[in-house]
Amino acid sequence: MPNTKLQGRKVAVLATDGFEQSELETPVQALKDAGAHVEVVSPKSASIQGWEHHDKGRMVVVDRQLSDASAADYDALVLPGGVMNPDALRLAPEAVSLVRAFVEAGKPIAAICHGPWTLINAGGVKGRRMTSWPSLEVDLRNAGADWVDQDVVVDHGLVTSRKPDDLPAFCAKMIEEFAEGAHRLAAE
Repeated sequence: MPNTKLQGRKVAVLATDGFEQSELETPVQALKDAGAHVEVVSPKSASIQGWEHHDKGRMVVVDRQLSDASAADYDALVLPGGVMNPDALRLAPEAVSLVRAFVEAGKPIAAICHGPWTLINAGGVKGRRMTSWPSLEVDLRNAGADWVDQDVVVDHGLVTSRKPDDLPAFCAKMIEEFAEGAHRLAAE
């Protein structure tokens, strides 16, 4: 019997050149297997270049250009890692605005490895318990996050993980949180 936990849900995966291959492809497949409609959203058109650690990986087709995307069009957001990908996105005002719109709407977000960098620029980490690739610990703490070293951390719809080895736990919690829908923080 097919998994329909996310049937009817539409998920944006925000990425550009330099994403970590497994951190985009594995969550996309898990989301599709759970019944979600998934779109890769990017500032670039046509396709983006993946990386497998330090080597070029495969190209991935872009489903929607960032300029044509709105948080209102989606139920949830995935921010894959890789170093170049989130570093470029956090310098793109349209990307930061899109992420901020998800944060402000309380829509679930899943970010892995270096993915939380874009969340910092979007003002989405202050007061949140989260994890990341270890080199982001100081960045996240300086932005007001409570950083912990765990395979997966969930905080009111925000799912974070450290690295590709964490993908099984990351994908399981991502699907669980995306199925729950929007989350409002207790202070709201």
